[in-house]
Amino acid sequence: MNTALSIAGSDPSGGAGIQADIKTFHAHGVFGMSAVTAVTVQNTQKVYSVHELNADIVYNQIIRLFEDAEIHGVKIGMVYDAKQIKAVAKALNSVELPPVVLDPVMISKSGYPLLKNSAIDGLVHHLFPLADIVTPNIDEAEILTKKKIASIDDMKNAAYNIINMGANNVVIKGGHMKSDPGTDIFYDGTNFTILRSKWINTINTHGTGCAFSSAITARMALGEKLATAVLDAKNYITGAIKHSLPIGKGHGPVNHFYQIL
Repeated sequence: MNTALSIAGSDPSGGAGIQADIKTFHAHGVFGMSAVTAVTVQNTQKVYSVHELNADIVYNQIIRLFEDAEIHGVKIGMVYDAKQIKAVAKALNSVELPPVVLDPVMISKSGYPLLKNSAIDGLVHHLFPLADIVTPNIDEAEILTKKKIASIDDMKNAAYNIINMGANNVVIKGGHMKSDPGTDIFYDGTNFTILRSKWINTINTHGTGCAFSSAITARMALGEKLATAVLDAKNYITGAIKHSLPIGKGHGPVNHFYQIL
């Protein structure tokens, strides 16, 4: 059975973070593993606090897993500070890398910071070059490029700029964009692909970015080419949102297993 590793923070509500990543891996028939970077206190309403793990612990989780098992894909989500980023980069640079997907998690839906501002440059410098694709949402792309995004053309410009920052490929997730919601932009450094889906009117979108990037990881772990994996992941997350679950008093989770339950 093919495997994938999530390097990310824990979400006790189960909608995002490593819990969402592992559910998504399994929904695609890929066995999920995890290297935990942080324990968060959160529910569907908000993030209350973050406790980051020591960078050495993060490094050793990754190294020991690669020593023990063949890993076919890696998804990097929340890495809280510069020390963790360097530890992840050091670990991944010391192994034979499978496909890597970087979801630059920076801020929660409720506005809580999930990446220290001082660590953004380190994320770009150390992790962008290791990733086959970087998958920021609109808010994260604005932080990375220091430019507002309000249109498809703005998304294309942001994708172009992120490639110039060292990324190999990029998807700008447009779910947060008011003018054309549900539209993503995939850029491979040469060609732009517009990924459109019907807008689904629901508040239950907790963890959509995690599930989307993990779906790309899972599809690549199964041997798909990147462009195909992105399209399959877009279709998957659209269905997961359509069948989302009204759990909790805030933003409920998407339904990671909608295809099999």
